[in-house]
Amino acid sequence: MSETTDTGYQVLARKYRPASFADLKGQDAMVRTLKNAFEADRIAQAFMMTGIRGTGKTTTARIIAKGMNCIGVDGNGGPTTEPCGQCEHCTSIMEGRHVDVIEMDGASQTKIDDIRSNVLDSVHYAPASARYKIYIIDEVHMLSNSAFNALLKTLEEPPAHVKFIFATTEIRKVPVTVLSRCQRFDLRRIEPEVMIDHLREIAGKENGQINDDALALITRAAEGSARDAMSLLDQALSHGAGETTADQVRAMLGLADRGRVLDLFDMIMKGDAASALTELSSQYADGADPIAVLRDLAEITHWVSVIKITPEAAEDPTVGPDERMRGQTMAEALPMRVMTRMWQMLLKSLEEVAMAPNSMMAAEMAVIRMTHVADLPTPDDLIKKLQNTPAPSGPAPTGGGGGGGMPASGATAYGGAAPMGGGGSTVTAFAPQQENPLARFAEFRHVIELIRSNRDAMLKMEIERYVRLVSYAPGRIEFQPTDDAPGDLAQRLGQKLQQFTGARWAVSIVSEGGGETIDEVKNAEKYAREAEAKEHPLFQAVIATFPGAKITEIRTAKELEQSVAAEALPEVEDEWDPFEND
Repeated sequence: MSETTDTGYQVLARKYRPASFADLKGQDAMVRTLKNAFEADRIAQAFMMTGIRGTGKTTTARIIAKGMNCIGVDGNGGPTTEPCGQCEHCTSIMEGRHVDVIEMDGASQTKIDDIRSNVLDSVHYAPASARYKIYIIDEVHMLSNSAFNALLKTLEEPPAHVKFIFATTEIRKVPVTVLSRCQRFDLRRIEPEVMIDHLREIAGKENGQINDDALALITRAAEGSARDAMSLLDQALSHGAGETTADQVRAMLGLADRGRVLDLFDMIMKGDAASALTELSSQYADGADPIAVLRDLAEITHWVSVIKITPEAAEDPTVGPDERMRGQTMAEALPMRVMTRMWQMLLKSLEEVAMAPNSMMAAEMAVIRMTHVADLPTPDDLIKKLQNTPAPSGPAPTGGGGGGGMPASGATAYGGAAPMGGGGSTVTAFAPQQENPLARFAEFRHVIELIRSNRDAMLKMEIERYVRLVSYAPGRIEFQPTDDAPGDLAQRLGQKLQQFTGARWAVSIVSEGGGETIDEVKNAEKYAREAEAKEHPLFQAVIATFPGAKITEIRTAKELEQSVAAEALPEVEDEWDPFEND
């Protein structure tokens, strides 16, 4: 049964709008629950219908309203899930003119004054002719907070003759205080098999000829929405001359041939940039939208990835047998790391094409980028390749030799000419003689503490990193600088110590004889690890392949295990009760 009139042409979405629960497609769970509730006389005071667009939320609300107020053909019937469609209440509700069924659009009537005038001012009056006064509010999530608050009390304790039915596509925007007062029904997306059968039935009633491949394309484009599918079917039947084919529907939707998109996907995966660009240009010349082609590539990437994990996903009724076989072949051949990389690049490319002044140019650049990346090795393959790369001859690279790198623990090969006056020469910075005793600086660590207490973090860092102490006495420092030490370090150190203590300090530089720096002592284990890592053949292969590579972090297997254990969520045996000891 469907809603029809004899006054002119009606679009299919209205002409075949369900008029009873039996006409609803793909909502068996909701229909079963409502039928049981009606039969047991357990009709809720408020219903909340939620789901994506076009699944039948408002239609279901009207069917419920008809079922509540239907009196049957003989005029003696009660609430039913099978309204007769012929009594005065069924016909007037079907035509949208029943005085006791008030429909309100929450998208355009959002304010508290709208709720007051449409609901609150009339809710206490008995229905004029029907059994129940029913308020249907569509897109209820658009109501303002004040409107929701005004509705709460009436919604919780409505008069016996009043029922509320709400519909929304954004259930998360509805306050929980409203949801808790409603019986909620989630209308599901219509399954592809059900949708194809329904469209085929409607096409037959309209004497339209359309093949199954075209119906599959419409079903895929509708994404589970019955209204979208009916609108597309209406357009397809008008578009086709004689039998409507998949090519005609594809042209109507601006889609590329899925087989050709699979060809393009295959070319990109093989890294054949020239063939991929030629195929993209050919599809564009045939009317395909570049952004639609990229969306199809993303859909195929997702589909092949899912097939790789769950092979039964290939059994999709909207996909032909040839495409299904190609998808399974690709899933077996392509690694998951390549598929995830392709997915991320397509998401980025879709953003770029949407913002670009010329979508075709942006799509071509995206295809070029993807073809060049497609044949890059995965991280696993790269490691295997590096492991098989022979280590370069000669010693492994180190941080010395004036390159500014940090020396390994215990290394003493930095004995060349000192940058601040090598060859054994000494540079001395003298502060004016004063009588202040320096006995409280008996050890070099006291000098470090003095600098720290004066908040000179830069000088403290330089001394710890660049100074190899040779000898120390209060008022006199002799050290060997590291190769990467600043040239004026001795002079600045003498001046700063004079400023801090008011006494004379002699700071001398020599070219040899220095020990480890403070930084090397603190990080001896770290530098030992770096030195060991630099001797590893894999590291030497990496340096040979990527000359600019550097070690940023080294972690042992034990440290990795500890890190994983720390990130794991602890098991909570008992829930803490703050009032347990009260």
